[in-house]
Amino acid sequence: MGKNKNFVKEITPMEEDFARWYTDIIIKNELVDYSPVKGFMVIRPYGYALWEKIQEFADRRFKETGHKNCYFPLLIPESLLNKEKDHVEGFAPEVAWVTHGGSEKLGERLCIRPTSETIICNMYSKWLNSYRDLPYLYNQWCSVVRWEKSTRPFLRTSEFLWQEGHTLHETNEEAQEETLQMLDIYREVAEDLLAIPVITGRKSESEKFAGAESTYTMEAMMHDGQALQAGTSHNLGQHFTKAFDITYLGRDGKEHYPFHTSWGISTRLIGGLIMVHSDNRGLVLPPKVAPTQVVIIPIAMQKEGVLDKAEELYDSLKEKGIRVELDDNSKESPGWKFNQYEMKGYPIRIEIGPRDIKNNKAIMVRRDTLDKVEISLDNFEERISKELESIQEDLFNKAKKFREENTFKVESYEEYKDHIKDKKGFGKAMWCGSKECEAKLKEETGATIRCIPFEQEKTSDKCHFCEKEAKHMVYIAKAY
Repeated sequence: MGKNKNFVKEITPMEEDFARWYTDIIIKNELVDYSPVKGFMVIRPYGYALWEKIQEFADRRFKETGHKNCYFPLLIPESLLNKEKDHVEGFAPEVAWVTHGGSEKLGERLCIRPTSETIICNMYSKWLNSYRDLPYLYNQWCSVVRWEKSTRPFLRTSEFLWQEGHTLHETNEEAQEETLQMLDIYREVAEDLLAIPVITGRKSESEKFAGAESTYTMEAMMHDGQALQAGTSHNLGQHFTKAFDITYLGRDGKEHYPFHTSWGISTRLIGGLIMVHSDNRGLVLPPKVAPTQVVIIPIAMQKEGVLDKAEELYDSLKEKGIRVELDDNSKESPGWKFNQYEMKGYPIRIEIGPRDIKNNKAIMVRRDTLDKVEISLDNFEERISKELESIQEDLFNKAKKFREENTFKVESYEEYKDHIKDKKGFGKAMWCGSKECEAKLKEETGATIRCIPFEQEKTSDKCHFCEKEAKHMVYIAKAY
C-alpha cells in the first residue's frame, strides 16, 4: 500500500473492538479509502466489484418486473425541494447546497440531491397526460449526498451509491402492490445473493420516510447483535403528486392525481455483508456475490507439469462459468498466498502440487469453515460447483441461526432495559402504537422500533412500555 497511512498490519479481533475490526477489514482488503473531504469514501476496485454484483442482480430483477432505467440531474432548485413540507423538513439538516456557479452567486440555491423525489416529480408533471401512459416504472442508479456528522465506510457516508425507483400508478392498490413487490425483490437481493436473512415489515409512523404514507423495510442482524436497515420501499400515496400537480386524464374523462412509490438500496449493503459473514481472519464472501469464487494456487510450480495442470483446472472452471483466478506469481510463498486469499474472502482455494497430480487429487479449502480436504480431479468442475452452492446455503443458515439465537421475547420493559446494557439482539415486544412509548424506548435505551413485522405474534395483551392494550408485535433493537 506504499505511503497509505491507513494500512493495518493485523485485523483487530471483533470481540475486542467491533468497530475497529470492521474498519480494519475494509482497509486491509482495500475496499475503500478515505477522501480529502471528510465523510466521502473512495471505493476501490475490490469494493466496487461487490457493488457491481449487487447492481447486476437487482437490475436484472427490476427489468424482469417491467422497470426501465433513466437518469435525473444531481442538482435540485431550492424551490422544488420546498414544495413538499414533510419531505424538506426531513432532509433539511443533511442537505448540501451549491450557492455559486464559478465566481457568480446563483439567484437560487441548488441542493445536491439527498434523494430525487422532487426533481423526478417535476419531470413527471410535464410528461404524464393520460391513464394510458401509466404505470410509470422508472429507476435510476446514482449517488446522493447527505451531510452526515458521524460517518463509517459503507454504513453511513456523506455520499453513497444507490438506486432509487420512482413509479406512478392509477390506483392506491396498484401502488401498494408495487411497494411490496419491490420490498420482496430487495429481500431476494439480501437473502439469495448476499446470504443475509432479513425480517420484513412496516416502519412506525415516527420512523417512516419523510412524506410517505407508509414505509416498508428489511432489517438484518449484524455480528454484534445490532440491526441494519438494509433496504426500504415507500408508498407515497398522492403527497408528492398533489404537491407537484402531477395529473392525468382518467378513464372517466376527469383529471386525477396518480399514486406514487419510491424504493432504494445502497452501498450500505456491503457493510451488512461484512458484518454478517466475516470473521477475525478477514472477509467471508458468499459465492454468488464474490468477485472471484475460486483461486488456484500451484505448489512447486517450477516442477514439470504443475503449472500446466493448474491452467487446465483454471480453464475447466472458467468454461463452467465459475469466476476463477490462477495465482502463478512466483514472488510470494504459498503460505503468504493462503493468508492473502483467506483475508480477501475468496470462497474456495485450490492447492495443487506434484504429489497431488500424481494421486489425481487437489487440496480444497473452504473459506467459511477453513476445512481442508482432498478432492479428486475427476468430475472436478461438478464438485466445485456443488461446494459453492453448499457455501452459499451454509452461510445463510449460519446467519439465520445466529439471529434466532439472539432474538428474544420481551417479558417486561424493565427487564429489557437491564438486558440491553450487557447484550444486544432483537427483542420482540408488544406495542400500543403510541409515539410516546416509542420515544421513551429510544431515549432510555438507545433502541428503536425496527419494524412491525408482517408475521405477527401475540406475546402479551398489554403494551410492554405503558401497559395499555397492545396493537402490534414489533422488533426492537439498537441499529446502525
